[in-house]
Amino acid sequence: MSEFWANLTVTQMTYKVRIRDIARQDNETGNDMHRIGYLLSDGFQIMALASQTVFEMANDVAGEAFYGVENFSESGGEVRSSLGMSVGTRQMTARASIDTWLAVGVTAPLAQPSPLGVRAFLRREGARARRIAGICTGGFVLAEAGLLANRRATTHWVYARDMQRLFPDVRVEEDRIFIVDGPIWTSAGMTAGLDLALAMVEKDLGADIARSVAHKLVMHQRRAGGQSQHSEMLDLAPKSDRIQNALNYARKNLNRTLTVEELAGEAHLSPRQFSRVFTMETGQSPAKAVEGLRLEAARLMIEQSRHSLETIAQETGFRDRRHMREAFMRGFGVPPQEVRRDARTPA
Repeated sequence: MSEFWANLTVTQMTYKVRIRDIARQDNETGNDMHRIGYLLSDGFQIMALASQTVFEMANDVAGEAFYGVENFSESGGEVRSSLGMSVGTRQMTARASIDTWLAVGVTAPLAQPSPLGVRAFLRREGARARRIAGICTGGFVLAEAGLLANRRATTHWVYARDMQRLFPDVRVEEDRIFIVDGPIWTSAGMTAGLDLALAMVEKDLGADIARSVAHKLVMHQRRAGGQSQHSEMLDLAPKSDRIQNALNYARKNLNRTLTVEELAGEAHLSPRQFSRVFTMETGQSPAKAVEGLRLEAARLMIEQSRHSLETIAQETGFRDRRHMREAFMRGFGVPPQEVRRDARTPA
């Protein structure tokens, strides 16, 4: 079999790669490029395209052009994002030999269903591609194509209940970062597309390369698919610096008892004033807010560490493992063991 060397540019980075005299080889041999196609429609959410950087960085870390990334649309040409920025695309075609299709959602999926041609194309490609994904509201595109029937899926939390209502045969899990069900991948909104892409890199190239990619992207952590879409700290959103200071103190000292008196001291208020102002600004009592912070920290440790549940309970301020379990049932409706099991479920 003849071969020659050529420079290949992939997502603005150039690599020297071997060109063989066959079109493509099976990816399992490790000798071909994994081709990724982003499928766009007018009104698409441009944040989803940030996930392309994950594949670019994976090529850089691996030292070879493992991924090739292209943008496609139903008719080709320029496609306009919800921000008004236009992106050049190729016309979608099976001849592109795409391994992974990623359907990018639009900002208003209820008002703008996906084109019929896109649905038919994805149905055909579902039998050919190695995997098909929906980023953010791109899950609606997959559902409209019939690819999510009797499968688990997620989407941006704002639209999760609408998805369940419109597609009752889809098992929508609204508080997940991403879900993998066979060859079908779906993610939550906005930055969750980065987590989805990192998970793909980990599956294709291994955990070490995925960690290096996350480090290059200055991502604080690689979130597990089962992690909550919500942040307790963001949900509280106090208006004053003094209440924010008390919350910051609580978050950094979760292993302490954190009485109202202690938190009030950080806010320079009397305990009574503190409780009143805290509840007025956050909509929660100090005790409920602190439990929420403990739950968020404990869930993260359960998903991303190998520490025992007893150790995690102590580190996050629960009296013991039993009290942590009771709090998990109140807050999440599932015990800590189930959270850990979901986080470790292989893709």
